[in-house]
Amino acid sequence: MEVNVKKTYEKPVIQKLKTGFTNKFGGTGFYLGRNIRKDIDGVSIEELVSQFGSPLFVFSEKKLRQKFRELKEAFTVRYPNVEFSWSYKTNYLDAICSILHDEGETAEVVSEFEYEKARRLGVSGEKIIYNGPYKPYDSLVTAVKEGARINIDHFEEILDLERVADELGIRPKVGIRINMDTGIHPQWSRFGFNLESGQALDAVKRIASGNKLELVGLHCHIGTFILEPKAYEKEIEKLIKFAYQIEDEFGFKIEYLDIGGGFPSKNRLKGIYLPPEVSVPSIDEYAERISNALLKNLRPEDYPKLILESGRAVVDESGYLITTVHAAKRLPSGIKAYVLDAGVNILFTAFWYKFNIEIDREIYGTTEPSVLYGPLCMNIDVVDEMTYLPPLPRGTRLVLSPVGAYNVTQWMQFIRYRPAVVLIGENGEVDLIREKEDLTDIVRREHLPERLRGKWE
Repeated sequence: MEVNVKKTYEKPVIQKLKTGFTNKFGGTGFYLGRNIRKDIDGVSIEELVSQFGSPLFVFSEKKLRQKFRELKEAFTVRYPNVEFSWSYKTNYLDAICSILHDEGETAEVVSEFEYEKARRLGVSGEKIIYNGPYKPYDSLVTAVKEGARINIDHFEEILDLERVADELGIRPKVGIRINMDTGIHPQWSRFGFNLESGQALDAVKRIASGNKLELVGLHCHIGTFILEPKAYEKEIEKLIKFAYQIEDEFGFKIEYLDIGGGFPSKNRLKGIYLPPEVSVPSIDEYAERISNALLKNLRPEDYPKLILESGRAVVDESGYLITTVHAAKRLPSGIKAYVLDAGVNILFTAFWYKFNIEIDREIYGTTEPSVLYGPLCMNIDVVDEMTYLPPLPRGTRLVLSPVGAYNVTQWMQFIRYRPAVVLIGENGEVDLIREKEDLTDIVRREHLPERLRGKWE
């Protein structure tokens, strides 16, 4: 007997597709060849996934060294006394840090954890800059003993360091972190001592009156992904003016000006439709503004060390994330949606940046507006709210970039294991630099009380 099963009604969807003109996201109606990536530095996407699984972070050693050398050349040809200090919080994988230390960078850390990691890699104390608003007392003792440069964040830290000085019987050299108005909004006023209100001057007075610390440096970090080079020019002008006030009124000689980082990569901030090649200034523009401000405002024969703590601009473009399409669905609005095996748990910067999306093969068919979701049972797990893609079969690999900055330091072990990370060397060799997690990584620090064992068996 034949049974007629009534099919569920699904209303038709009419979706306007633009097939010949550029849309506001910079895409056209057809998936062009420039959006296809079959390899990274000559190693095929399929080979990488076959060996290490998906999702997978991939770093290019060639690109990493290239970006650092561009930064180094831009500044050293313009100013004679520059130090480059790698920002550990941006990416503290051993392999990444080691490459940059090999290129001559010192280490900039913002916690005792990062300090310990730098020392473990062989970085000596005097080549570590210790920043951050929370520096436990024991870590300050270690940093002072080992000659690290400490940039003081608040008045309590002055007191802590004076206690350390008494305990060790030495007079530590220190810097202070200040914040200021450089025209960037919102102003980063949380960290350090404010310049315009007089708080920074009060900090100098407090250090001088205690007579236990020697002030030798000024540090200021005006923000992140700064798209206006002129802001750094203002920062330099104010730092130099304050440095000479300190030298003239208190007798401290300012040996270094640490201007932090904040230089952007060729990533695309959400809300900015111009491509990064247009919206992001070159590193030479920043170097020109900063160096000219130094040479214009410094006294004759005075060349304090310029310290740069650049992170994102060096590492971001060397990082890629390979992810795989797991499923496709049509949302009630008519928008096409894809479920990927990578989400915001490992791609934290997806909240702020619209990544370049490439696919691993030629796919024919008209592109349409699409949403990319991750694998989490969370509504906020959106990798891209709106991008134009052709019909993607299950198993299609997507390559997202640039993702080298902050993702492998801010990623979470949430719902899914964190993936493997590999490095492609300059000669094409592929090295596993972080293994993918399994259950032992998650439970090895847990302790189940004996009284709870076997209750459900």
